[in-house]
Order: sequence, then structure tokens, then C-alpha cells
Amino acid sequence: MFRSRTLATLSVAVAALLVTRGPAPSAGHDDKKEMAALHRPDGLKWQDGPPSLPPGAKIAVLEGDPTKPGPFVFRVKVPDGYKIPPHTHPKPERVTIISGTFNLGMGDAFDEKKGEALPAGTYGTWPAGMKHYVWVKGETVVQFHGDGPWVIEYVNPADDPRKGKQ
Repeated sequence: MFRSRTLATLSVAVAALLVTRGPAPSAGHDDKKEMAALHRPDGLKWQDGPPSLPPGAKIAVLEGDPTKPGPFVFRVKVPDGYKIPPHTHPKPERVTIISGTFNLGMGDAFDEKKGEALPAGTYGTWPAGMKHYVWVKGETVVQFHGDGPWVIEYVNPADDPRKGKQ
């Protein structure tokens, strides 16, 4: 009994060490490439969202560069009542709702009566070119992941926040 507890305790300690420090680098490898990349919610570096999103969004890039080809992961944090008008993306969109309520509607006209409330923990994906719009209830954090570059194209060009910044 004592031996099983000791082995179990030792196993937990080793697992904790690997998670916090990552695996030891192999000879001849770059240490940074071998380390785990961990992003705790209280340590994220939030920045103003890109000009392609309506004002008020904050973004934290976790992996890759969403403006370039290749895999990326980023989170977007928006305030209560935030809205994104109907838009599309040239690549499939993949989202996980981390907190808050992310409301999603499909189509080329914004209509809250036709949307669906997606609570924290929901994962969603939709194909490239699908017209959709978003609004949130409560401060909401959503994680996006995919293959870059990430691009948003508004159905109605007048809705594009970049148009006012030219």
C-alpha cells in the first residue's frame, strides 16, 4: 500500500514538472522549440483588436501570426452588447466560446431574432464564405483557430470599420 502511494505521488510530481517546465531538450535541439507554450488567462497580453473589427475588441495572439499563412490561435475579448455586422471569411472559421454568451446568426441581414445563443464551452465551425453576424451578452471571450491569414469581409462595405480610417 505504501509503495503504491509513493509511486502514485512520484508520478504526479513528475507529470507536474513536465507540464510546468516542459520536456527536457534533446541533445542538439533548440531549447525554445522543445518547451511547452502555456497561456494562462491571467497572463494574456491583450491589445486593441485589428482595424477590421468594430472598436472595442481586444485580441491576444496565442500561437502563430493570424495575418500570415500558417496555423494560428488567438482570443478576442469584447464588451457586453458588442456586434459584428454580417460578414464572411475566405477560409473555414473555428471558434470556441471561453466566457460570456456569443450569439450567432446566419445570413446577409443582421436579425437578432434569427440567431442562436452559444454559451461558454461551445465549439463551432462553418465553411468559408458563409454569411454570418455576431452579438454578445456580457463580456465575452472567444478563441479562434485555423490556418492564416485570417481575413474578414463585410457583406455591406459600409459596415467595414476600415472604411472610416482611410
